[in-house]
Amino acid sequence: MEKNESKILIFGGTGYIGSYMVKASIKLGHPTYVFSRPNSNNTEILDQLQSMGAIVVQGLLDDHEKLVSILKEVDVVISVLPYPQVLDQLKIVDAIKAAGNIKRFLPSDFGVEEDRVSPLPPFEAFLEKKRKIRRAIEAANIPYTFVSANCFGAYFVNYLLRPFDHNQEITVYGTGEAKAVLNYEEDIGIFTIKVATDPRAENRVVIYRPPGNVITQLELISLWEKKTGKTFKRVHVPEEEIVTLSQTLPDPQNIPVSILHSVFVKGATTDFDLGEDDVEASSLYPDLKWATMDELLDIFLQNPPKSANAAFE
Repeated sequence: MEKNESKILIFGGTGYIGSYMVKASIKLGHPTYVFSRPNSNNTEILDQLQSMGAIVVQGLLDDHEKLVSILKEVDVVISVLPYPQVLDQLKIVDAIKAAGNIKRFLPSDFGVEEDRVSPLPPFEAFLEKKRKIRRAIEAANIPYTFVSANCFGAYFVNYLLRPFDHNQEITVYGTGEAKAVLNYEEDIGIFTIKVATDPRAENRVVIYRPPGNVITQLELISLWEKKTGKTFKRVHVPEEEIVTLSQTLPDPQNIPVSILHSVFVKGATTDFDLGEDDVEASSLYPDLKWATMDELLDIFLQNPPKSANAAFE
């Protein structure tokens, strides 16, 4: 175990990125609790996490007293709740205030740095809900770390390259020249648990922007071609078409195209300099290495991660 291990409670621990957080917490030696609804349908992943050492605690976010009693047994709270439940985190904030013992709260951010981007309206409305949680945490004087993990690497490699489809065409959003940050999910899990228990990250924004993971769509396709020995036709979707889709698709189908526009057309994960209050995660742990995009594509050749779908409703 790490020295000074903390009891960590994770909301959303059976979800896509949440399961990486749980596994990382266990790996780093922290007593790890997973909040689950009674009669959850996620029994398979819960059983897997329990077999690894996770402690499942059952409850409902609407049960304030039960939530407070659970929180009093832990030190750190990490929320990885999906977008439809973002505002439910206000119930967690209220319970943390009542419990009075939580040393750190990490809300469900883990994407672009929401206080630094101005995306298309559907994505803006999405982010505004997350900002509301940040402001509530600050107003309550709860010790926090806000994490901008940027893009989930395996998720977006699957989405952009479609390796399971075996097509000869790859869709490119815009010119394909905007730089984006793609980080492997296992690393996101490890770094998140590290910053959640690091005094240097308290009441700070921590951004995951390792230099080896900054890449354009065109560079990613070229690298994949070198790895596979194949040549792919690049089919560009003009920016104007993406903007139109964001305006004409119904909610919430308009959110994913707005995210693609922000990240892969406008370069939202790289188009700002880090400020005095920002912390780049690599600088905190110089001996802890990120998997590079080159290494992540090697993983796709050997044991490709399964594709996943983000929840917007």
